[in-house]
Formats: sequence, C-alpha cells, structure tokens
Amino acid sequence: MRHRVKGRKLGRTASHRSATLRALATSLLKHKKIKTTVAKAKETRSFVEPLITKAKADTLHARRFVSQFIKDKEVLKELFSEIIPKIGDRPGGYTRVVKLGTRVGDAADMAIIELVDYNVIAEKKEKKTTAGKTRKTTKAADKKPVVEDAEVIEEVVEPKKEKTEAKKEKKSTAAKGSAKTKKTESSKSTKSKKDKE
Repeated sequence: MRHRVKGRKLGRTASHRSATLRALATSLLKHKKIKTTVAKAKETRSFVEPLITKAKADTLHARRFVSQFIKDKEVLKELFSEIIPKIGDRPGGYTRVVKLGTRVGDAADMAIIELVDYNVIAEKKEKKTTAGKTRKTTKAADKKPVVEDAEVIEEVVEPKKEKTEAKKEKKSTAAKGSAKTKKTESSKSTKSKKDKE
C-alpha cells in the first residue's frame, strides 16, 4: 500500500527526477508554457509554485534559495523582474494544467502547463468584457490580426482554385478532343459504308 507516499517517481532515480523537475521548471519560467505528460506537468506544478511564492519576497535569501533550483541566470532575472510583478497579489495557483489527450507514439496522456498570468487568450476575453474606452480599442486591435489571417488564407486558397480551374480546362479539352475523334470515326465509317455499296 502507498499510504502517505507523496509525489511521483516518474520512473527515474532521485537525482534524475530532481534534474528533470529543475529543467521543466526552468523552461516553464522561460517560455511561460510547455507541453509535457500529465504526470510531469503535475509534478512540475508542485515544484515550481513554492519557488514562485518564495521569490515574491524578493530578498537576497529568496534569490539564493531559488537559484539553488533554477540555474539559468537570465531566467532568474526574468522571474524577479517580470514574472513576480505581474503575479502581484495572487495568493498561489500560478500555473494551469490543461489536458490535451494521448500521444500518438506511446499513448501517454499529454498536457500543457502554463503560467496563468501569461495566457493571452484569457486576457483578450477580459478586455472584451470591460466597458468603456478599452473595449473600443480592443475591438480595433482584435480586427487587424483577423484581417491579416484572412489575407494569408486567401493566398493559400487561390492556388488551389487555380489548380481546380486548370483541371477543369484539361477535362473540357479532353472531352472536346474525344468528341472530335468520335465524329471523325463516325464519318469515316459512313464513307467506308458508301464505298462498299
């Protein structure tokens, strides 16, 4: 029985497991969103959230404590200068795990783990719901990328239309050619019948 056994082994030794969690935490803080298995995502969440809570103090002790786990100096700078101010007064729950389904190769359950405050889609929805001047500006800002995407889609679709038109022309010319050959064959057969008579 596994009573009071906390955490997942992830099929690794203790040193390999801690190295994996450090690497996942570093890449999460660097890229704000990573794709991994559900088990690794949940373990990463329980590993990185206490580090973020500790970093909110922004003291020398906190910086040294976090630097024991996050070895990349640029990621540390970004954590203390950008991520912590953006988190603000959030009392925990800095990450979100979204399940994606199974992986094709080995049917492992996949998930995305992301920092909640860096979700661009949720921010756009919040801006749309707010009233006043911000709503007008967000509508204009939201329409521009859609138009750009539409232009890109038109560029992609147009060659397909040209191809289908070219295929239709080939079919029509082939049909005309076959009709001409049938006419010439029929006229030859009638001439040959007349000659026999």
